[in-house]
Amino acid sequence: MSERSPEAIKKIIPFAEDPYVPAPKSAFAPPPNAPQATLSPINDIPYAPHREVHPESDTVERSGEAIVALLKQAADSANADCDRAAEYAHKTSVRLLAAEVRIKELEVDLRHYQDCAQRAEERAQRSESWLARIHKDVEQRFFGKKGEQHAY
Repeated sequence: MSERSPEAIKKIIPFAEDPYVPAPKSAFAPPPNAPQATLSPINDIPYAPHREVHPESDTVERSGEAIVALLKQAADSANADCDRAAEYAHKTSVRLLAAEVRIKELEVDLRHYQDCAQRAEERAQRSESWLARIHKDVEQRFFGKKGEQHAY
């Protein structure tokens, strides 16, 4: 991996507070009292000084083009990372919503089964009290004092 590859770029420093908001066209307009500039033959850049291209300036031009290409690579890499992050965030959000729905369903089931358990416990207590009453009645009627007779 060369040190100029997109993987080597770890951090991209934005040039503006919000890189997604374009600068207004008035930011590029010349001041009202400025003299009219002519376009240079090099890339038709306004306000560029007129100069001839010399062989030694080819190195500068190539360097500038290489820097611009690296910046484009870095921007493309950052955009791809941003797209992947947005896609991951969306998928995670969908999963979170599904989990929340499932939690609500489970909470409803939990309340249902808690109510069932409470009703079963109440029935068990009533059954136990009836069994105790029946036991007491059987002991009194069948195993009570021999002198006592119960009329039916």
